[in-house]
Amino acid sequence: MSLEKANLELIYDAASIRRWNDHIRPGNGFTELDKQSHKMVFAYVLAKFEESDRKAKINWLKLIEGGIFEFLHRIVLTDIKPPIFHMLMEKKGDKLNNWVLEQLRDKHGFSRIKNGFFEKMSAYFNDPENSYLEKRILKAAHYMATNWEFEIIYNLNRSIYGLEDTKEEISNEIEEYYDLAGVQKLMLGKKTRSFLSLVGQLRFQQRWAQSPRVPETSVLGHMLVVAILSYFCTLEIEGCEKRIINNFFAGLFHDLPEVLTRDIVSPVKKSVEGLEDVIKEIENQQLEEKVFPLIPRAWRKEMKYLIENEFNSRIIKEGVIYFTSSDDINKQYNEDKYNPVDGEIIRACDRFAAYIEAYLSISHGISSRYLMEGIENLYNEYKDKKIAGIDFGRMFNYFKIDTQLFQIIKQHYSQDS
Repeated sequence: MSLEKANLELIYDAASIRRWNDHIRPGNGFTELDKQSHKMVFAYVLAKFEESDRKAKINWLKLIEGGIFEFLHRIVLTDIKPPIFHMLMEKKGDKLNNWVLEQLRDKHGFSRIKNGFFEKMSAYFNDPENSYLEKRILKAAHYMATNWEFEIIYNLNRSIYGLEDTKEEISNEIEEYYDLAGVQKLMLGKKTRSFLSLVGQLRFQQRWAQSPRVPETSVLGHMLVVAILSYFCTLEIEGCEKRIINNFFAGLFHDLPEVLTRDIVSPVKKSVEGLEDVIKEIENQQLEEKVFPLIPRAWRKEMKYLIENEFNSRIIKEGVIYFTSSDDINKQYNEDKYNPVDGEIIRACDRFAAYIEAYLSISHGISSRYLMEGIENLYNEYKDKKIAGIDFGRMFNYFKIDTQLFQIIKQHYSQDS
């Protein structure tokens, strides 16, 4: 696996970058990780509108990769105020981009990822015409997600100097993208705007709700991490283009039902035989009644395919969905025509993200019985596991806690109980 510990740690740095930290704001939900996740949901919606309303040809892979490139770029530059960031980019953009690329290449090891990832990222920042439509969609998504945040903090900050200027700046930036069909519809407050607002609520649902953690991560931020991990895993096994795209968006939307049910932890799901199936049935019913009606009818079939049975690997053959294994997709169905989704890989990435969340908190000195149990169970489940040629055991070992330290902490919580 060419993905390394340094790559993964950088992704999680975004969970510690606070947004609007010179304004009064809600206590959570305003991290860079949450913003970037929400931005990619906006990008999906804007791109779908261009495809359905304008019959535009969207290069979905470039949209995904552009979003990841911009995400990494933003983490390296950390928390620069937007007006200053734009002035710096206007005056020294080329040099700043090159410096960021050097950091990603040398310090964080992204040049060692297979299949030309770093080369594509370099081209993205060095060629202003590269992926023009996709770049415009991503820029529009960026400002739309920022505006969603600003609308929440506006009433809390009316007395703060410069607030009206900020409001005007955001409005002016969005106006630059009114040629995009989705921007027009979302600014008019149509039903799809309600879908994006509903997704935004996942910023405020904390992961591991029964345990303190550092850094805290939300359900929405976790969804982006799973999507990015799924992308890198599919890239590693040379998945076809449709497989990469499907796995990213299936990862991005995999916890969407939690906006309606909240996070039902695994011990509860497994406490009564058949309870997990009942929960899944309720989730699907809630999606049908409250989520799918908020998106255009033409998109619903695709959305259902991405979200339902999220942890089952599947293909479409002659219009029929078949469940299969990711190993079989490698052998027989790794072609765009089969529309493959690797539910097994997405599940493993979901568990790996949870494992890293627990590890990072413990390594920061914030632990609990729940985190210790979680990290032990997840490690034991995946320490020897390979899926479709991906060595997840090796990835879990990147974040293995020292055995002696683990036993000391575990003994402490055993005595407390």
